[in-house]
Formats: sequence, structure tokens, C-alpha cells
Amino acid sequence: MSLTTLDPRTALVAIDLQNGIAAMPVQPHAASDVISRTAELADAFRAQGLPVVLVRVSFAADGADAVPGRTERQARGLSFPEGWDVIVGELSGHPGDIHVTKHNWSAFHGTDLDVQLRRRGITQIVLTGIATSIGVESTARDAYAHGYHVTLATDAMADADAEAHANSVERIFPRLGESGTTAEVLELFAKTRN
Repeated sequence: MSLTTLDPRTALVAIDLQNGIAAMPVQPHAASDVISRTAELADAFRAQGLPVVLVRVSFAADGADAVPGRTERQARGLSFPEGWDVIVGELSGHPGDIHVTKHNWSAFHGTDLDVQLRRRGITQIVLTGIATSIGVESTARDAYAHGYHVTLATDAMADADAEAHANSVERIFPRLGESGTTAEVLELFAKTRN
């Protein structure tokens, strides 16, 4: 893991840090740690006037906008409790943040995320969130394909499966960007902002 630089126009993109997902058991980092580390990064970005993007996944009550298609692990009936898709309190309440609602794994597919970033001149994103191997990895792949520099704060993400998290961090992320801890991202952030 090594971080080299953060572009002057970098955005923080937090994936699926919402009530229902943050309540699930995850590894190797607790959801509360993922959230607090993301909140620390968000505070640093907001203090510098850089965008914080809060991405949530949500579906219509009848599931009509859920991803179709046959898979070996079919989702069993889409039934979600009230408020499951609300961004966690530790990250919400900042009027300048960008909110993106997705219906797929990637925050880029079928959303205006790319437009939101490009209109602000963003060339790099720092990613956090749950789940590492699903929403975070899918978004990282699409960010790379869209030409963004990708930085992954690996201790500010977690997964339901520790092996899936490790596979993303060790095998996939090095091909998509640069990885580091939240502390390393913040240290580099401080150096590039002075």
C-alpha cells in the first residue's frame, strides 16, 4: 500500500453508509469504525471546501427498480424496514454534501455521479464504505474506467465476508488505484493542502 498524491480537486465518496447496511455484521472493521473514519475524512474534505458525496442504495417499495437477472444467489423478496436507506447520523446534516441514490452496485451506473464530479472539476476520488467487495469495488472499477484517480481508504471499509474484503484490498484495488489507511490519507491530505 502506498499513496503518492491527492489532486487539488479530490472528492470523498462514501458508499452505502446508511442505517440498514451499517446495522449488518461486517469484517474486518466494525461498521462503527468505518463510519467514524469516514466522518473524519468528511470533516477534512468539508474544511477545505472539497466535495463529500454520500451514496445510498435504495429501491422502490415494489422492487421495480431493483437489478433484474438470474444469479445463483437470488435476493429473497425485497422488503426493507422504514429508514433502512437513510444515511447514518454521523455523516448526515451537512447541506453542502452531494447525495446520490443508486439502484445497482456501482455508484456510477444509472446515477448522475459522474456529472456531479466533472462539473466540479474533480479528477480524483477517495472511496470508503460497505461492502468492500460489492459497492466499493464496483464503484472503484467504474471510477477507474471513467478516468478518475482512485484512492481507497481500506480501514474505512468493511464487508460481510472477510475473505472478500481481503481479495478486493489485496488483488483488485492495486490495479485500480492507491490504497492506504485513513490516517495515511489524512496525512497526505494535510501535506497537499498547505
